[in-house]
Amino acid sequence: MIWLILGAVLPSMAVTWTAAYAVRAIGPRLGLVDKPGHRKVHTKIMPTAGGLAVWLGIVAPMAVGQVVLWNTDPTSGIIHGLNLRVPEVALPHLDGLAEQSGRLWMLLAGGTVLMVLGLLDDRWAVGWQLRLGVQTAVATVLVLQQWRLSLFLDLPLLTGTLSVLWIVGLVNSFNMLDNMDGLSGGVAAIAAAMLAAVMLLAPAPMTNHPQLFVGGFLLVLVGALLGFLWHNRPPARLFMGDTGAYLIGYLLAAMTLTATFAGENLPSHAILAPLCVLAVPLYDTATVIFIRLRQGRSPFVGDKSHFSHRLVELGMTRTQAVLTIYLTTATCGLGALLLHQVNWTGACVILLLVACVLLLVGVLETAGRRSRNGDSMRNKDGRG
Repeated sequence: MIWLILGAVLPSMAVTWTAAYAVRAIGPRLGLVDKPGHRKVHTKIMPTAGGLAVWLGIVAPMAVGQVVLWNTDPTSGIIHGLNLRVPEVALPHLDGLAEQSGRLWMLLAGGTVLMVLGLLDDRWAVGWQLRLGVQTAVATVLVLQQWRLSLFLDLPLLTGTLSVLWIVGLVNSFNMLDNMDGLSGGVAAIAAAMLAAVMLLAPAPMTNHPQLFVGGFLLVLVGALLGFLWHNRPPARLFMGDTGAYLIGYLLAAMTLTATFAGENLPSHAILAPLCVLAVPLYDTATVIFIRLRQGRSPFVGDKSHFSHRLVELGMTRTQAVLTIYLTTATCGLGALLLHQVNWTGACVILLLVACVLLLVGVLETAGRRSRNGDSMRNKDGRG
């Protein structure tokens, strides 16, 4: 298993790490920069569209793997032309990987469309109507190709609609979360690692083997994100931009749709694992939209009402806020590792723990805001 992890993570990490240097050098010449503004936390012009490097870190290893698969004898495992042999552990899965190749490149085609959309948005600020329309179209095509929630319901229209909303929602959740150095990429890396662990620990119901297609893909995504985070860690030298945020949100959504969390050998409540792993991005999106609507503002206009900004307002540094969100993501995600091993009572306890973590965050934020407002009023009255 360790060789699978290293073989999936290291190549994508190396490609992204290297490509990010090129994006940092070439991006500003093409106008791919993020300028400071009233709703931005950075104070100087920054290269953006680091998502290009993430995209290349995923596509390049997958392309190499596809070529190797085409040139491998499924019986002997010998790679023609190289006189090499694939690891024994991979032999039983070669036929399955070949069958999944079409779905893999369909997935990456949709991700490429959204990556290009994000690239155009980073360069020319595309209107939200066009962004949402393209995202919905890509999600709809994917769902029509049977990437969808099952929910154990024979209601294809309902499950298809919910699947489209899930994809579009996560695309925008990670875009909204991309507001501080290392935040969106780090949360995505933690989420992808947690989901990969679930896939490798929870056997597929039909084969009783680890779900290598989904787990392996998620590990490649983890590697690409780690390579990018070297450039995006505080103080950042490169932003992922909408180019990267759209891509990673889409890929995580699609992987949760194609993964098998519940079935013959797995309890039905294990299907809730993605909600545990992705609880923080969903919490951030829900609270930001609520705050903007409550204040009579458009939910599509950016501001500083995000989870990370609210933590900074409580007195944290930006780095402390990002690390706090990392820890919250990991805490909620750990429950997903246990869902397939517990009964419904245990599942309810896990979900309650996740809810309590998010409610605790909300209580602390509310208390902090009231304290600041009280201090502000006392200072105005001359009593501070």
